[in-house]
Amino acid sequence: MKALLQRVSEAGVSIGGQSVAEIGPGLLILICALPNDGAEQIDFLARKIANLRIFEDDGGKMNHSLLDIGGAALVVSQFTLAADLRRGNRPGFSGAAAPDLARQLYEEFCRRLAEHGVSVQTGEFAAQMAVRLVNDGPVTIWLDTDAP
Repeated sequence: MKALLQRVSEAGVSIGGQSVAEIGPGLLILICALPNDGAEQIDFLARKIANLRIFEDDGGKMNHSLLDIGGAALVVSQFTLAADLRRGNRPGFSGAAAPDLARQLYEEFCRRLAEHGVSVQTGEFAAQMAVRLVNDGPVTIWLDTDAP
């Protein structure tokens, strides 16, 4: 799985001009499932993200996790994180999981993250969404379960 985390002061998703999810301080998580992903990758990402210390303490150091600050997560499925740009100028997405599997993995990731005590809001899988955010910092972190 691939995940792009953005520390936000607020974020939201709308579809067709209608708001479907909003959070205050926390993380916007763009997530992409890959064909060989399963429980191991989901568990790793959910645990890592819930406990990742990227929120500032009173001294301005990144010492607090999402759980420590009582922040929320807005999780948005984004297969384009699997873009293959090695040939030509048009990205290929064959490295992403097939839609049925991707939906299953996305939903399971959201459940597992919530089981760690994180308040989770979601976009709508496979919908054309407008995502807005106020990046705090900015702090943006890339996680890839296939990376060493």
